[in-house]
Amino acid sequence: MTDQELLERAGEAKENAYAPYSKFQVGAALLTAGGDVFTGCNVENSSYGAAICAERAAVVQAVSSGCREFEAIAIASNGEDTVYPCGICRQVLHEFNPEIRIICQSPEGFETYLLSELMPKGF
Repeated sequence: MTDQELLERAGEAKENAYAPYSKFQVGAALLTAGGDVFTGCNVENSSYGAAICAERAAVVQAVSSGCREFEAIAIASNGEDTVYPCGICRQVLHEFNPEIRIICQSPEGFETYLLSELMPKGF
């Protein structure tokens, strides 16, 4: 699967986001080492700490299905700026692969990073 195709899957997942407070819809598509793709979207809550990001929703779906080896994750939003994973999502991704490719939707299309570039000292 190409980075562009994975980003398109993230864009489709974004449409399912529940974001009544921020209006910021995010979708993620997580590519496993076996070639499967798991998607997730952000789900907000009036108790902000109970909200879940799209990236973590995709990871939870993958792990719940028995997958723990991830190669890449694409992130898309309805915003105008480049979208990056938050710190909590970076740490969750680091748990499984500190070198996972992160494909971020941007005004020019997308930008690609290794997680180790965005979070060089995870724990």
